[in-house]
Amino acid sequence: MAKPASKTQLKHLRTSDLRAIAQLATQATAGVTHIAEGVHQSVWRTLGAPGGAMPGQTRGLTGMVYRSVRGITRLLGLGVDTLLAKLQPLLDSTDEAYPGTPQREAVLAALNGVMGDRLAASNNPLATPMTLRYRGEALNWQALPPAPEVTGKVLLLIHGLCMNDLQWHTQRSGQKGRKGQVQDHGEALASALGYTPIYLRYNSGLHISQNGHELSTLLEQLRAHWPTPIEELSVVAHSMGGLLIRSAVHDARQEALHWPTQLKNIVFLGTPHHGAPLERAGNWVDFILASTPYTAPFALLGQLRSAGITDLRYGYLLDADWQGHSRFRRKADSRQLVPLPMGVACYAVAATTAAKRSTLPRHHLMDAVIGDGLVPLPSAMGQHEDPRRRLAFAKASQWIAYRTNHLALLSSPEVTRQLLRWLTPKPG
Repeated sequence: MAKPASKTQLKHLRTSDLRAIAQLATQATAGVTHIAEGVHQSVWRTLGAPGGAMPGQTRGLTGMVYRSVRGITRLLGLGVDTLLAKLQPLLDSTDEAYPGTPQREAVLAALNGVMGDRLAASNNPLATPMTLRYRGEALNWQALPPAPEVTGKVLLLIHGLCMNDLQWHTQRSGQKGRKGQVQDHGEALASALGYTPIYLRYNSGLHISQNGHELSTLLEQLRAHWPTPIEELSVVAHSMGGLLIRSAVHDARQEALHWPTQLKNIVFLGTPHHGAPLERAGNWVDFILASTPYTAPFALLGQLRSAGITDLRYGYLLDADWQGHSRFRRKADSRQLVPLPMGVACYAVAATTAAKRSTLPRHHLMDAVIGDGLVPLPSAMGQHEDPRRRLAFAKASQWIAYRTNHLALLSSPEVTRQLLRWLTPKPG
């Protein structure tokens, strides 16, 4: 018998979450039914039996049963959603008294990364809206912090896939299990160099180019409303966040927006400029599952992953990279060429879980392939076998963090020191 949820577990839930979970349950039931019917029809087809009106559907009494299951699921889901929609305004005021816990926000960030495009398309309350945040709160253009509190040097920090802005402020593990010092690149740069750190929160399951359009618009608003003229905008972007800022800059320059004129520096932390092998492996799984009639229905499981994840196959930045074709169909890298933004100092930090080797070449083959566990060294450094796709990072603007994994880049003191070396103004 399942144990009832404890008060500790329930404190992470909000009223809107119940409605959102009910919507997901309805969609999941319909999806499982569709897969089951597809397998059923695949077996019938091998025996010469005709199928239903649509591919993957059965006919006759069997088809009627599956249609009934889908219809009942749809009606129940609609009824539950209608009831919760009526209750939600009555209970929202209670929720507002209790801010979201870090645990809840972490779960939401992961869920948005995996299926955020579906959440947004169905108007699910769990879909994360894009916001610029200061000291843990979303910026309100009508009530911005006063000028003495903020400066004209703005530092924007952008998280990666399945993450959120709170995860820049990480408790690091000390030696022998002791808690380490809280490390935040934004706060360190603010203290040493006078930056005002602003953090982006966004739905990382949407296409990178969609988020790029929205971020570009937000930064134009930031430039217009900031309490003091922005003299410098610098960006520190982790993983997918690096692709997002490149997309946003490209969009802004196409639209002749003004905020890129203040953009001085971009530091990329473990950004998969040329994609990540894990997503390319996922694309192979799609291809293999779809190759036989018995496994083809299960290809739908692989196709649950979000548009943001499939964009990481090659590092898509623009609408043109993904529009007009199925994102699950296996195809060669056909991205539009997007160089590093002109007039902006760009820096690349890559990581490898290996130790630094003194007797072997710097880019040892296995180190390059494994990288930080998610992003290989060449991809993080912008290197590519096609010279047209190589990103022109200066040698002095590249740095490798050894014995460091992908997530540790967010809280590494060594990374903080390297950021300070790069971003500290040079004398004269």
